[in-house]
Amino acid sequence: MADHDTDGRSTTDVNVEEMELDQLREEIRTIDHEIVELIAQRTYVAESIAAVKRDQGIPTTDEGQEQEVMDRAGENAEQFDVDSNLVKAVFRLLIELNKVEQRESR
Repeated sequence: MADHDTDGRSTTDVNVEEMELDQLREEIRTIDHEIVELIAQRTYVAESIAAVKRDQGIPTTDEGQEQEVMDRAGENAEQFDVDSNLVKAVFRLLIELNKVEQRESR
């Protein structure tokens, strides 16, 4: 006979739920690590773009390119059924941070 905790669930059920929760949290940790790794890669490429712009005397800001990035972000959000406003906010922040870095490196 299974032991039961205060809410009527057996201790076996609780252990399975905790194990699943731990596994899900580990998956989130892995995803978070991958997100940071991708941000680092994106930042490196953006820094390379800044160097090319600097060498060629091209202005830091390119509103057309920024709009293309935002449009792609929205399309990708729709593709993965993620809130478009959230995704665009993240990309707006990434773009603004890259612009600050590009201005500082000039």
